[in-house]
Amino acid sequence: MNSISVRALLVRGMLAGLVAGALAMLVAYFLGESRVDAAIALEEAAHSGHGHDHGAAEELVSRSMQSTAGLATGVLVFGVAIGGIAALVFCYALGRMGRFGPRATAALIAGAALLSVYIVPFLKYPANPPAVGNPDTIGKRTVLFFLMVALSVLLAVAAVIIGKRLAPRLGNWNATVVAAAGYVLLIALAYVFLPSFNEVGADFPATLLWQFRLATLAVQVTLWTTFGLLFGHLTERLLAPRAEALPGARGRAATAVG
Repeated sequence: MNSISVRALLVRGMLAGLVAGALAMLVAYFLGESRVDAAIALEEAAHSGHGHDHGAAEELVSRSMQSTAGLATGVLVFGVAIGGIAALVFCYALGRMGRFGPRATAALIAGAALLSVYIVPFLKYPANPPAVGNPDTIGKRTVLFFLMVALSVLLAVAAVIIGKRLAPRLGNWNATVVAAAGYVLLIALAYVFLPSFNEVGADFPATLLWQFRLATLAVQVTLWTTFGLLFGHLTERLLAPRAEALPGARGRAATAVG
């Protein structure tokens, strides 16, 4: 793949990431922010009940700014960043994942990213709203979460490589099953041996906790699903234009792709 194609795919990946980030931002605002506000209210009520003085502490960034401009900036920048990274992964993966075309390859990359980058670490270290968690362990919890992300991504890449190497001997289906089983086994061992945290207070509403966690999951599902569908559409238009668009171009297009 030449540099012009890579540049064009990178631009399309960042554009798709921007659109996906915008939709994810709407989901975060309408589903997540109300749960954050409810958790903050519980935290403030608990502190006031213990005689803490909130008047002395002045907010550096207002809550309204955090829930609007701050949320938009964070999610949109994240969307553009993951769009660019996923586009580069797509450049490498296209043609190396069997007979999948651009649209299917983009969908597979987005699905694998959602699973390995978010869902697998989320099941071990789920997101917590304000008022949940011990401030003294936040550094350790953050490090372990990103360690889980790194392990999940590296093991997913290793599973793909092993599956491809086993395919000539076992067949595509059996090789995929073996590689996936190995990934699940190693992730399960990581779940067992990495430390866990149960810092949710007994008085924190379980419904609010799960609503918050489901909202964060919905944000990521929206982000990656939108990206996979839109990026697949854009790449297919770029790399596999319809042969009917130019009279007599069908044969030349097939030759160029081959």
